[in-house]
Amino acid sequence: MTDALRVLIIDDEPLARESIRVLLSEDAEVRVVGEGTGSDAVALIARTRPDLLFLDIQMPEVDGFSVIEQAGADTVPAVIFVTAYDRYAVRAFEVHALDYLLKPFDDRRFAEALARAKERARARQRGEIDHRIAELLAEREVPRTRFLIPAREKTIVVDAAQIDWIEAADYYVTLHAGPAAHLLRQTMEEIEKQLDHRHFFRVHRSAIVNIDRVREIHPLFRGDCALVLSDGRRIKLSRSRRKDFEALFAQGRT
Repeated sequence: MTDALRVLIIDDEPLARESIRVLLSEDAEVRVVGEGTGSDAVALIARTRPDLLFLDIQMPEVDGFSVIEQAGADTVPAVIFVTAYDRYAVRAFEVHALDYLLKPFDDRRFAEALARAKERARARQRGEIDHRIAELLAEREVPRTRFLIPAREKTIVVDAAQIDWIEAADYYVTLHAGPAAHLLRQTMEEIEKQLDHRHFFRVHRSAIVNIDRVREIHPLFRGDCALVLSDGRRIKLSRSRRKDFEALFAQGRT
């Protein structure tokens, strides 16, 4: 009999980790070797060397994609991504034929994802190479040109170029595009990575601006500035980010 596959569970919600652990306890082919939150993930992966990783995507401190990027795409043979409904993430998983669980999931869906992941993990043990996660991460490095915003009975498409500025709202962000404001379930860290850094700049912890919308820069006390956008909105530029902001204007952005 082959050795049981080593499983690591990463999710910031204790109840979510417990539900996965209970379902795994019914499978003699796997053994849970650890569990933790996003901030613990990279160290846990290095210490436990899992064959299979259950990884939540939407975690407040370190999102699941960042965990894979920091740990290395080839560190874990098989990953089952766990996510609340996120059209962008789900589409990416389906395009790359990666396993995912959509919260809340049922026992049948869990069993299907686990069976496929076990096959991939065993294939890796035989020396077969799977490039799909690396390809997913490479795709994420390309700036997004549009965002899909879930709304009642429809989905709103917002072009990145239409966005004036982005505001933090707990584990959500608000995309301000002209008179419209669209709520998106992502963190500032997640969305900052997806934007074109030639055109979008994080001016302080809670705001990202489209620098093509900046019309005036007003100095404030202690090195801070106020940016005036084309619609008259005033947004603070912190002094710690001022030098990088000015350097971006000094460079050719096109």
